[in-house]
This record gives sequence, structure tokens and C-alpha cells, in this order.
Amino acid sequence: MTEKLKGTTTVGIVCKDGVVLAADRRASLGNMVLSENVTKVFWIDEHLALAGAGSVGDILSLVRLLRAEAKLYRAKVGKEMSVKALATLTSNVLHGSRFMPYFGWFLIAGHTGKPGLYSVDMAGGVTEDRFTAAGSGMEFAFSILEAEFKEEMTLEEGVKLALKAIKAATRRDVFTGGGVTLVTVTDEGYKEWSEEEIKGLLE
Repeated sequence: MTEKLKGTTTVGIVCKDGVVLAADRRASLGNMVLSENVTKVFWIDEHLALAGAGSVGDILSLVRLLRAEAKLYRAKVGKEMSVKALATLTSNVLHGSRFMPYFGWFLIAGHTGKPGLYSVDMAGGVTEDRFTAAGSGMEFAFSILEAEFKEEMTLEEGVKLALKAIKAATRRDVFTGGGVTLVTVTDEGYKEWSEEEIKGLLE
């Protein structure tokens, strides 16, 4: 079993009052589904989050590193790291390991003064975005995002759009499926939505 665990769709959307991250829950090995209950969106700090598409082990390793660095930053500086600083740190880590890379594509999101969203590829390239998607189903998610994203969307509108984008990828991409993890980050902090809350929005 030398193939990496892979295949997913992650989505990020900036709204006027926060930022939304969503991802499916399927993990696959080649053409085989190994799990339908994998978490791909993670808490980094009170107002910071990460979504990862790619190798599950590499994503978890990077999450542990970033959580430790965020805690160390708080201890040294006395305040939370900004979204931009976390994106830069992620970029530096990935670029520094590019010859033995983390196999993943990462969305960095948060609300530190204002909502922010960055996309970081496995070589450390960073792009600031208003909306984005990553993973094997990204083209299907982008078809929804590009058609329906609006500036100054409310958080509720952003949540519904993110779920719609993941649903589109689930229908067309065999590596995407198994339900949805949905996270919002506002000035009040990080929130992971329950299955009941998500189900209510999808009905």
C-alpha cells in the first residue's frame, strides 16, 4: 500500500462578517474508499483554521506543527497570530520541505481584525483569495463558486454556497463524499457546525 491517502474537495469563502471553510469527509487509497469520516478542517487557534486536501498523514503533521507555532507566538508576542502571518508561516514550512514535500494543498482562514483566506500549494506558493477550492473535486466546486459568489455575502449566504459547492463535487468526483465538515470563523471565534445544523441548511 504505497499510494498516499488522497482525494477530497475543500472550499473557502470570505464573507463580510467571517470566513467559511468546508470539506467532504472521504479518504481514498487509489480507487478504494477507506473512510467516510475523515476530518479535513482543523482548529489552529481561537480565530484561525486550516483545511487540507491531499495526504491525510502529511496534513495532520502540518496541523500539529502550526498549532505549536501559534501557541509559541502567543507566548512570545502576547497576542494571536494574524491570518496573513499563519499563511506566511505555512508557506515557509512547505517551501523549506519542497524536496521532501508535504503532499497537500492548504486553505488558511481566519478572522484577526478582518476575515482572510489564503491558498498555499505544496511548494509554498501563496495566493490571497475571496473564494477558492482545492482537491480532486475542485473544478466542480469552482463552477458553483464562480457563478454564485458575491462580494459582501453574509455568513449564512457563504455557508449555503460552500455546502452547494461541496455537494456539486460529491455528485461528480468519485474521490469526494462521506458528508461535510463545515467551519466558520468570525470575530467571536472558531465554530464547527453540527451534523444537525448542516442537515437543516441542506433541506
